[in-house]
Amino acid sequence: MSCEGCPNQGNCSKDAGSCSVETNANSKIKHVIAILSGKGGVGKSTITVMLARALAKQGLRVGIMDADITGPSIPRLMNAHERYAYATKENEIIPVEVDGIKIMSLNYLVQNESDPVIWRGPILGNVVKQFYTDVVWGELDVLLIDMPPGTGDVALTILQSLPVQGVLMISTPQPMVSMIVTKAVKMCEQMNVPVLGVIENMAYFQCPNCNEKVGFYDEDELNEFLKESNTKLYGTLPMTDLIRNVHRYDSYDLRQQEQALETMDQIAKAVYADIQ
Repeated sequence: MSCEGCPNQGNCSKDAGSCSVETNANSKIKHVIAILSGKGGVGKSTITVMLARALAKQGLRVGIMDADITGPSIPRLMNAHERYAYATKENEIIPVEVDGIKIMSLNYLVQNESDPVIWRGPILGNVVKQFYTDVVWGELDVLLIDMPPGTGDVALTILQSLPVQGVLMISTPQPMVSMIVTKAVKMCEQMNVPVLGVIENMAYFQCPNCNEKVGFYDEDELNEFLKESNTKLYGTLPMTDLIRNVHRYDSYDLRQQEQALETMDQIAKAVYADIQ
């Protein structure tokens, strides 16, 4: 395998001997970022959607690959779960597009979104690779990969096989979550894939009357986690109705949208600056 012609040449941690996928001739992807957490339930997919919206708001061309094959949630979170992806006569897949964001998920290829996917690891890994090689992404500035939770087969396949430039970790304030996320950080280190930083979700509640921030945990625990994992913090997100109901994004007025995305806009700018 040669790096020649790959749009990520010089930007990813792979060399010609370790990258095992060929770039689709109809896809020109500048940057690939994996969104990862050590466990489920921390809002990883929600933040992927919000980050995609924030990047698109800055005028960037964005795509989301839903790599959580057994628990795909991106179509629902983008309120585009009643759509289907289609194949061309060349057997390439055209992704679904919502608000200018291109999306690929297994739920766009099955008859019923509630049908379970009972596949073993190697099959899951091959599907994820096909989402990169067989999907016509077109020209993208950023492709966000919504990873499955944990450090299993699919995560290993993505970090080993795809030209991932960096990983963004999602955590919540609980010490147990921080410990598990640290495991994922160490996995990336062992695979020589850089961790860009951490976004802490559901970190505080902001009073709607006095705007006082009420934290759920001691900030010293966050600082200890960042020190132990040798990562930086991009930002913390509150618990709000819009973030909790991001699939109903368009039902909120502009003021509520801007309030929820204010922090995420700053995070998006910082993340994109770090991958330049």
